[in-house]
Amino acid sequence: MSIFGKIKDAIFGSAKAKEAAPASPAAPASPGAAAGASPPKPAAAAANAPISQVDVEAVLTKRAAENKQKLDWRRSIVDLMKLLDLDSSLAARKDLAKELGYAGDTDDSSAMNIWLHKQVMTKLAASGGKVPDDLKT
Repeated sequence: MSIFGKIKDAIFGSAKAKEAAPASPAAPASPGAAAGASPPKPAAAAANAPISQVDVEAVLTKRAAENKQKLDWRRSIVDLMKLLDLDSSLAARKDLAKELGYAGDTDDSSAMNIWLHKQVMTKLAASGGKVPDDLKT
């Protein structure tokens, strides 16, 4: 799996797990369902449905509050990756930069890190995440 895929799964998976309610897949539709409501989707279709507007900021803020370390995920790609329990080494960030199409000098880790953070936030938004504009620019 790609590094960005791991980032996305860590954030969107947290949100999906929180929203998931235990239900029996064979349970019949409730007779008191609202008129005009669409029937429930089969489990497979629901699992493959696009994730709609995961609040990335809320997920990360909650994780940061529960973390013993003071991580500045809003500005640091290293801290963001640490918060998600991912490898934040320079080698991993260079791999992420390559994966996301970074055209700059990967030996200038400061410039690369700034670009990576913005790119990750932009791609999370493009993948169905709700990301504040100030984190994407």
